[in-house]
Amino acid sequence: MQRRQLVGHDILLARHGNHISSMRVDRSNDRVVALLDDGSLDSAPNLITPGLRLPQTVRSVLREDWKLLSAWAGVAALVGGLMTAASVALGTTADPAMLEAFTAYAAY
Repeated sequence: MQRRQLVGHDILLARHGNHISSMRVDRSNDRVVALLDDGSLDSAPNLITPGLRLPQTVRSVLREDWKLLSAWAGVAALVGGLMTAASVALGTTADPAMLEAFTAYAAY
């Protein structure tokens, strides 16, 4: 996954080249605004086409799939807790002969 590049920067550089004093991103309008050497302003959109599907970033994947990832994390925590509880219960209540059998089982 890669960081999304701002298309507006490239458009403004192609239009004005070295005549740009500074650039800023107007996130509310999804545009890049450039202050030119002569004091005028120019802007360019950050999208080539509205329907263009850009590469996914980690943030966009987490934003879209947070419910699924949370469910999997909850299930993994529940299974881990159950296994821990079972091993503690088995270690404290099991017959010593049964524990001997469990530890010797891996030798076969």
